[in-house]
Amino acid sequence: MEDTEPRSTEPKDTEPGNTEPKTDPAAADGAQPPPGPKKKRLRRTRRITLAVLLVLLLPLLTAETALRINYMGDPADGTYTRNRDAMWLGHAWVDGRKTDADLTALARELRTTGIRDLYVHTGPMEHDGTLPKSLYPEAGWLVDAVHRELPGVRVQAFLGDVLATESPDGMRLEQAATRAAVVDSARQVLDVGYDGVHLDLEPLHSGDRNYLSLLDDVRAVTRARDAQLSVAAHQIDPLPGFHSFWGTVAGHPKWWSQEFFGQVARRVDQIAVMSYDTMQPLESLYGGYVAQQTSLALEVTPPTTHLLMGLPFYHENRFGHWNHAETVAAAVRGVRLGLSRTDADRERFGVAAYIDFAATEEDWAAYRDGWVR
Repeated sequence: MEDTEPRSTEPKDTEPGNTEPKTDPAAADGAQPPPGPKKKRLRRTRRITLAVLLVLLLPLLTAETALRINYMGDPADGTYTRNRDAMWLGHAWVDGRKTDADLTALARELRTTGIRDLYVHTGPMEHDGTLPKSLYPEAGWLVDAVHRELPGVRVQAFLGDVLATESPDGMRLEQAATRAAVVDSARQVLDVGYDGVHLDLEPLHSGDRNYLSLLDDVRAVTRARDAQLSVAAHQIDPLPGFHSFWGTVAGHPKWWSQEFFGQVARRVDQIAVMSYDTMQPLESLYGGYVAQQTSLALEVTPPTTHLLMGLPFYHENRFGHWNHAETVAAAVRGVRLGLSRTDADRERFGVAAYIDFAATEEDWAAYRDGWVR
């Protein structure tokens, strides 16, 4: 076979009888030999990895910087409670675990606040929308006791369930029979004496027309009874279309579009933003985030609807919620900043504390010092 390999015309590195390579003139001058193929591939891989990290981190760093800037400045004078605040209460208030002594203590705590609505956990509803009466045997006692001890404070039935939007199990709002059962559950709790119905259905994806239809039907019932319809609302897109992006990446579109938030707000008497579990690692970033959420919500909530921003009266450390960052003090300052910049004179506005059984004296103090005054 013909030899197709090119013959070398370069001098040999070694001479007969001498196995030591000759000194490379470039090496003798201190220069490094050119990198081999493996080193070139390694360098290329490092450059590509760095470029990808920059592409991913730069928008995040930009957004976090914007939140920090959003937390700067001083809130406007007068941006304090309008005596339209609310609080979520646990199920123990209606299942028999709480007593008259507990109610007396709660009343003593609330008298020095701006809280005028209590969202009392009365569910959860079944996945078919029904509500077992056995879940709230002491609801009548609670409503009467609150009306007696705290005149002017409303008690609303907090009804919730998991939606089958991200798993096969849960409530299916696309079924007309399920929505009709939820409406019947609303009638059921109003018959007990509740002053309103508070719906918390999660995870609720932005743009859900079945949810809007449900709100229309429930509000027809509450209006006929001169009762309130309130909802717990998801946070608003921090960037336009972010709910779609996050849904694609994480499979959980946590946020609502601002447009959808406005559609919900126009159908209810009260809308309470769950402005916690924000994934923010620092108190200043969390406060800036709450300021942004407050502004976004104010922009699309009609003045006839009562807007409330959630305060984290609970203490956990897990993905999405850092106890050292999501403080009541930071949330209150963020609320005041957002209110100051967007609609400082909004009358139907307040904060909502989540939740009574996890609240500490520090939480109450931060709420009073920063918001009640």
